Amino acid sequence: MAGTIASDAMRPGTRATGADLRAARVTLRSPGERFAAEILRTLAGLREKGLDRTEALRALFPRTILPDGTYEDLVTGILSGAHLLFFGPSGAGKTSLAKDLWDLFPKGVWVVEGCPVLDHPLSLVDPDTAARFPPCPICRRRFSPDSDASRFDAASTDPTRVPAEFVLLREGYGFARLQGSSEVFPDHLTGNINLRKLEEVGDPMSPLVLEPGKLLQANRGFLLVDEIGKLPLGTQNVLLQALQEGTVTPAKSRESFPSRFVAVCTSNLSDLDNINDPLSDRLTSVHVEFNHAHGRNRRIVEMARAGSTPTQWAPEVLLDAGVRVIELWREKMSDDNPDVGEVGSNRTLIDVGYRMEAFAKLKGHPWPTFDDLRAGLLHGMRGRIRARSGDSFEQNSRLVSEFVDRHTEEAVKRSATLYWCRFFRDRLKGNRSDGEGVVSEGRRLSKDAALVAKVIGGEPLFPRFQEFTKWVAEHERLPSGVSPVDAAVGEFALLDKFSLFSCEEGGDEHE
Repeated sequence: MAGTIASDAMRPGTRATGADLRAARVTLRSPGERFAAEILRTLAGLREKGLDRTEALRALFPRTILPDGTYEDLVTGILSGAHLLFFGPSGAGKTSLAKDLWDLFPKGVWVVEGCPVLDHPLSLVDPDTAARFPPCPICRRRFSPDSDASRFDAASTDPTRVPAEFVLLREGYGFARLQGSSEVFPDHLTGNINLRKLEEVGDPMSPLVLEPGKLLQANRGFLLVDEIGKLPLGTQNVLLQALQEGTVTPAKSRESFPSRFVAVCTSNLSDLDNINDPLSDRLTSVHVEFNHAHGRNRRIVEMARAGSTPTQWAPEVLLDAGVRVIELWREKMSDDNPDVGEVGSNRTLIDVGYRMEAFAKLKGHPWPTFDDLRAGLLHGMRGRIRARSGDSFEQNSRLVSEFVDRHTEEAVKRSATLYWCRFFRDRLKGNRSDGEGVVSEGRRLSKDAALVAKVIGGEPLFPRFQEFTKWVAEHERLPSGVSPVDAAVGEFALLDKFSLFSCEEGGDEHE
């Protein structure tokens, strides 16, 4: 049994006793220590696969795309045992990053069977462990002579009487999430009286009648607090006690409960001043900002779209241009106006393509056009305006409309130029004669639907344009029912209208 307990391949539901754990020399570590060890173990495995340090850090978060410095900051914070505060503009990915951290958190733990706050069995049978990680009042009563918690002594507890179970932490049991608002009161964090238990016990001050709140649910695991600056000060102070002392004292309880966890909090920039100083001092701040690299913003969109089956083809040039308009908004518009803070968010970045497709369907277009992109930008960006009053919404709506009108065409031109240049350099190897042949054949096809039908039917026509067709098929998500030839002709029409088929001033095609 001892060898099984000490192995890494423990199965949830495995049962043992405190004596078994002690014989196997199982040790109890804090949630922060366990998390740091798991991060180091995972990084070592990634490095063994050949990834360098930066690549390994990035690979820890496969669903989150952020500047490399952000990953390093937060991993350093975890390894140092800190609690984290992610702050930055709305929609930059703070909550998604926190969820990724929970996915990384080691879930398997030994617990006292039946303990509502997941005490470790060694806290009841080993004096040194009990001194560092005191058991909860309920377990102290349960394993004390005559159920008298004041007589609890870990050195005297019979370890064979302490039932142990190996479990995986989950929502409500080692993981708790709290959404900040003015209506979150201290008892949401500490807990409430369970009326059914009160009927059984009869003493409203007994710890046995407590229904654990968020801080107790997170014990030995992970706490996620979204928008911490929106919590009332009284509620923040309850969280502060847990971070300072590792305990929580419910308002109607005579005794304190253990509350040790890794806390990850988020805040928008406008709420930072609402976090009280003592609580802020207990958190390591990590700035989560928007990506400045266009390629990373594109990957955010691609990852989101990869999760759904395409029902309509969206030209790559238009998708790319939509991302560029949002990037320009972030670059050119001030952060001082909170009413438009969401307009440049990652949520908008992702949403624009879907809005563009919706307008194309509504208008009966086989695939989105430039006008559909413009309409999708207006709809997506206006939809992120915070509506405080009719006048302010109209004013900000005009601001968005003027911006979209001013920048959409230049964004499409940039995207079209780079699209052609990537094809010209990577597939045609910069051969000007082949490039001219593609343009000539593309223009003929664009004007003659009968010729397009022949190519779709398999006739060996327009061999140079066929190279462009293969490129489109390889680089774009084509739903069933859309021919690569049709898509190539549609994409070429955008290039013909918005690019000069020249790479002399194309810039970095890998930006």
